[in-house]
Amino acid sequence: MRMEAISWERLTEALAERIGTAGPGADGGPWLRVALDGAPAARPGGLAARLAEALRLHGRPALPVAAGGFLRPAALRYETGREDPEAYYERRLDTGALWREVFGPLEPGGSGRVLPDLWDPEADRATRSPYTALPPGSVLLLHGPLLLGHWFPFDLTVHLRLSPGALERRTPVGERWTLPAFARYEAEIRPEETAHVVVRADDPRRPAWNGTALG
Repeated sequence: MRMEAISWERLTEALAERIGTAGPGADGGPWLRVALDGAPAARPGGLAARLAEALRLHGRPALPVAAGGFLRPAALRYETGREDPEAYYERRLDTGALWREVFGPLEPGGSGRVLPDLWDPEADRATRSPYTALPPGSVLLLHGPLLLGHWFPFDLTVHLRLSPGALERRTPVGERWTLPAFARYEAEIRPEETAHVVVRADDPRRPAWNGTALG
């Protein structure tokens, strides 16, 4: 895969320009659904926030939604222990809730009323957040780790890749038990091959990307 150096500012603007001028979603609906996939150490939430602001300047409303707001309750996530990488990979994300509260309302003929988060993993209870109404033409920016491979109906997928060494260095010591989950993700899902846009972020000051979705 050919990669080219790019700044975060140029990357954000290129993505915003592509999304801002895009037509309906792949299913014909009036909303676009974008994945910003990456380990916490790659900071996909930061890119989501910058991209939402850039899209606003392009006249396209966008809602960043953290996958971390749709985790399963602790009793299910930690059923086999608090540091089980297999559980992190397989049982961490409440995919049913994401389908019901986020993707379902954005299907053709849907209400456009999206729940921005459902579960507070720290307090281990429902957030009770109000729904957000996304007008036609809006963009969903779902960000977080291990997002690909669930058959979510994304119109554009961006994968922030860290090499195994960079991922280990930038992951806090107390979270390094999750590293086998990311190794499994790379082996089974192969996000670098399946994502539309790949951003290599080993050096956070000097990212590189493939830019294939924007060509």
